[in-house]
Amino acid sequence: MSRILVVGASGTVGSELSRLLAAEGETVVRATSRAPVAADQVALDLVTGAGLQAAFQGVDRAFFLAPPGHADQEALLAPLIDAAAAHRLQQVVLMTAMGANADENAPLRKAERRLEASGLAYNILRPNWFMQNFNSVWLHGIQTAGQIFLPVGDAKGSFIDARDIAAVAARLLTSQGFAGRAFDLTGPRALDHAEAAAILSRATGRTIGFTDITPEAMLQGLLGAGLPADYAAFLVQILGYFKAGAAERTTDAVQQVTGRAPRTFEQYAKDYRTSWA
Repeated sequence: MSRILVVGASGTVGSELSRLLAAEGETVVRATSRAPVAADQVALDLVTGAGLQAAFQGVDRAFFLAPPGHADQEALLAPLIDAAAAHRLQQVVLMTAMGANADENAPLRKAERRLEASGLAYNILRPNWFMQNFNSVWLHGIQTAGQIFLPVGDAKGSFIDARDIAAVAARLLTSQGFAGRAFDLTGPRALDHAEAAAILSRATGRTIGFTDITPEAMLQGLLGAGLPADYAAFLVQILGYFKAGAAERTTDAVQQVTGRAPRTFEQYAKDYRTSWA
């Protein structure tokens, strides 16, 4: 069995990945930016670099992602990749985002390139927009107005359940045969936000709709919620890519790696229905 460092272990993907790895008998080291409160946690602040070297002690493999709230993801990921190379880890799985490889100058793509050149055995996961956004970052509008407010028009996205991302990462960290490959991860079909709202309505028994707003209104809402200006602008920018159709494509990557189809939006809505009660 391996000792696996999970960065972002308290997040949507990392918490599920940690659970899956532990269930398979792996030793999980859960990185946290807060003071550790459990024996399997280690303090790691990606912004300051505090705890970086200590987090890698005795680690064989690792899962990396950049935490939300930061537009320059490469600045956070580069020290992790360099530390992994210095400690000669057996494998690194890096999560970026679908479309990250479309622009060689994008911070996430620079991080991918750094990992590719590191000499490490690696995989790169590029998931599409999470289904779980509907019960987290888009939740306020649903709770207060019964609406999903986004500047995306009728564009479609092949939303993916974060649990499926974690399942792919767990498989890659505990098996052979996929080294050096990147996977674009999507759900089984593309939906527009009106269709997603209708599915949520059926699952919850309440009326949930979708309202298309301007990018300017989205930006002001994000700033009003306290997001850093550069990160708010980044979110509006990538929502623009969504509106342009960049999120509609589907892949069979979840099936390839895990041997089963990704969860449907209907299954997600059923599983999380209490979130919108």
